[in-house]
Amino acid sequence: MFNIEEELKKLPNKPGVYIMHDKNDKIIYVGKAISLKRRVTQYFRKNKKTQRIKNMVSLIDHFEYIVCDNEAEALILECNLIKKNMPKFNVLLKDDKTYPYIKINIKADFPDVYMTRKILNDGAKYFGPYPNSGAAKEMCEFIKSKFKIRQCKSFKYKDRPCLNYHIKRCLAPCMGYITKEEYHKQIDKIISILEGKTDSVKKELQEKMEITSKNMEYEKAAELRDQISAVERISQRQKVSNISENDIDVIGLYRNEYEICIEIFYIRNSKMIGRDHFFLKGLNDEDDKEIISDFIKQYYVGRSFLPNKIMIKEDIEDRELLEIWLTQMAERKVEIKAPQKGEKLKLVEMAENNAEITLKNKQKSNQHIIVDMKEALNLERLPRRIECFDISNIAGTYMVAGMCVMIDGVIKKNLSRRFKIKTVFEQDDPRCMEEVVERRLKHSIDKEDNGFGRLPDVIFADGGITQIRAILKAIHNLETKSGKSLGIKVFGMVKNDKHRTRALIDENKNEIEVSEDIFNLITQFQDTVHDTAIGYHKFLRDKSMSKSALDNIKGIGTTKKALLLKKFGSVQKIKEADVEEINKVKGINEELARKIKHELSNN
Repeated sequence: MFNIEEELKKLPNKPGVYIMHDKNDKIIYVGKAISLKRRVTQYFRKNKKTQRIKNMVSLIDHFEYIVCDNEAEALILECNLIKKNMPKFNVLLKDDKTYPYIKINIKADFPDVYMTRKILNDGAKYFGPYPNSGAAKEMCEFIKSKFKIRQCKSFKYKDRPCLNYHIKRCLAPCMGYITKEEYHKQIDKIISILEGKTDSVKKELQEKMEITSKNMEYEKAAELRDQISAVERISQRQKVSNISENDIDVIGLYRNEYEICIEIFYIRNSKMIGRDHFFLKGLNDEDDKEIISDFIKQYYVGRSFLPNKIMIKEDIEDRELLEIWLTQMAERKVEIKAPQKGEKLKLVEMAENNAEITLKNKQKSNQHIIVDMKEALNLERLPRRIECFDISNIAGTYMVAGMCVMIDGVIKKNLSRRFKIKTVFEQDDPRCMEEVVERRLKHSIDKEDNGFGRLPDVIFADGGITQIRAILKAIHNLETKSGKSLGIKVFGMVKNDKHRTRALIDENKNEIEVSEDIFNLITQFQDTVHDTAIGYHKFLRDKSMSKSALDNIKGIGTTKKALLLKKFGSVQKIKEADVEEINKVKGINEELARKIKHELSNN
């Protein structure tokens, strides 16, 4: 049996990585430490913790650790373990992406230009990363059409040229119409353009166009003119500032009450080639510097291409350690800088401003969702305020409910409410749902300016038809008492066998077809109310566990007490159980089972 207090005493005062597990042996958190003993012990002592860490600690069943030679080695191991296990309580980029690059196999006789997501050590040239596949694909197609390199995926010599040659989109190397040397000159121009060296390419093309024009080779001059226009278009699209350094990533952060957006700009050869953004939740009380540090670890681990420099707003505590790690991965120097003035600072501020705009636009798009939701749910008015309810208990003990609120398509966590069930004394989730909804709605009927606000337009139940009927019954009861219609529509959020949102149903058990955006929002809503309900349930259960008749029995520690209460639900039910049942609990032998039975019976 894992005894946390005893294991804490065994921790070495050395650098390493610690791994937290829950009761199901699932990894829920991975961290690094200069001193494993000091760092891990802090989690189990009364000190100031963020809400995320408090929630994590409450679920720890056991932990393990790996000793490293130094902190840099611990950082590398930490990043790899987070990437592999995706622990729930680490800061995670859940929409982790493999970014596209443009590849040119310069060793081939007639190289192709195409998009790839893998960088190999094959001597080819890679350009990127591009923010999305559409941007990379568009660039490839644009280059191929303007510089007339081969369009086919596999190069073979042919008896006759394909259609691309006849429509003047290919120089037909498969027919020998262009030599390897001339073809590679075209490839060299493309490489220069992708590297951002557009001025020299443009100058060369301009000179050739003037010569061909003087020689009255007007068709060839027109082709060169089109290539110059293509170079100008690419150059205009890429240019961002007069930053003179190569290969820079710029990171900006913006947060509101509920969410954080991180914007990242990719600058290569003084040109911006793209940008991307990430949304992080549940980090309201986390420090910006710590979030940026965790983002860098999550984002760059395992990447095949790393910039020479990463620019951020403020210096971070483990900057030097991260630079060592990044430098080892890149096999060249990588720096993390917090510029204080000039163009570089303006660029970081630009990333932050874009993060703010991105986050605000996301909120606006959520507001558009409620218009689509009105149509999908066949409502008479916009669902400006939607409330969701969930019941949580174990075998009828510590029965509670959670309520969450969505206003104009945005989940408002500060409006969440928790309820203790007062009138139901056995496991009956529909009756619990009826009680809670009736209590909640009565608050607004009696006085609209109370802490609950106005009545909802729509109620979602975390469950199926039985929960829908329970809510409709609560609404009917209040309508009968008040003598007026509340006009509240009710729908159920049904889950699959893996406890994931599967569908939305109405009171007639009809599944409602909704867009992907609406479905994702409903799934997020259901997850939020579930966390609210189960979090309150665990709080009450842990509070009850902190002092009980079991505390007076020698041989019963925190872990065994938790296992007993989980198995039976309450001390009273343990008291009613026989010795054989108690003996089945992990860590409880027959002698201790008899002792528990005897002590509780005489208590």
